[in-house]
Amino acid sequence: MNAVLKIILQRLALGVLTLFIVSIVIFLAVNMLPGDFAEAILGQGATPEAVAAIRRDLGLDQPLVVRYWDWLSGVLQGDLGNSFAQANFSAFVGSESGGNAGVAQQIAPRFANTMFLAGVTACIAVPLAVGLGVLAALYRNSAFDKAANVFTLSSISSPEFFLAYVLILFLAVLNPMLPSLSNIYPDMGIAERLQKTLLPALTLTLVVTAHMMRMTRAAIINLLASPYIEMARLKGVKPLRIITHHALPNALAPIINVIALNLAYLITGVVVVEVVFVYPGIGQLFVDSVKIRDIPVVQACCLIFAAAYILLNLLADILSILSNPRLRHKR
Repeated sequence: MNAVLKIILQRLALGVLTLFIVSIVIFLAVNMLPGDFAEAILGQGATPEAVAAIRRDLGLDQPLVVRYWDWLSGVLQGDLGNSFAQANFSAFVGSESGGNAGVAQQIAPRFANTMFLAGVTACIAVPLAVGLGVLAALYRNSAFDKAANVFTLSSISSPEFFLAYVLILFLAVLNPMLPSLSNIYPDMGIAERLQKTLLPALTLTLVVTAHMMRMTRAAIINLLASPYIEMARLKGVKPLRIITHHALPNALAPIINVIALNLAYLITGVVVVEVVFVYPGIGQLFVDSVKIRDIPVVQACCLIFAAAYILLNLLADILSILSNPRLRHKR
């Protein structure tokens, strides 16, 4: 078997095993949350009989092992279960409306919104970070280099909600250029959707740019001491060309890794930003589901976050192997 293909298959197998272990941790952690959905939906005046009836209707009275197996087998078949919040127990709460709502149908539009936000952020942050990193390496120890480092370190050291409120103050309140609330809906046009998504995207850009910029700068500076770079300098090659044509291609492996990690953060770490801007993404759905103890939705959101993070790390690992032949051989 081809060496590269064998390494890729090994990485994929490791990713599947990791996701299986994470699914166990997610299930146990979610079921250890304080509070009970049946009690939350019925209120403080609920009788023990009514609580027990709802728990039995939802399967919450089953042993943990049985419930985990049912959930895992459903996930393997593409079924994430039904939302507790919209489950058919209307007889217990005195409502005539009821019905089961699939978690997958509930999550799908929210996940699409989160992916759109992550995509807009990546289109801004990745070119900006790589460009700043290249310029900082080219003008190392200059005023530009120091200013770029101070700015990026300041942004990454600040909490997301603080950066969000600062941007809201300057770009939505004092200078009303962008809307402070990202209340998007399915039939919205692309231009209006971009306008309402731009403020949370700028917030996330400030958070993730520093990592990518500093890794790009460090990787290029490390390569500038290489013999082939010295030879290019002796031949009179211009500094910018040395960086873009000789150093940057050989620094792709660490840069790809840090970009993939930050793209994973854009999917899994958007909870605070989505809550601040009331953005209808999977992070906002996750917070709302935790509040009412909607266990199937919380488990599904956590599993999607974990799968996205593992998948992007695997992708970074594979791209690093393909871009650097030295990583294909054991030392």
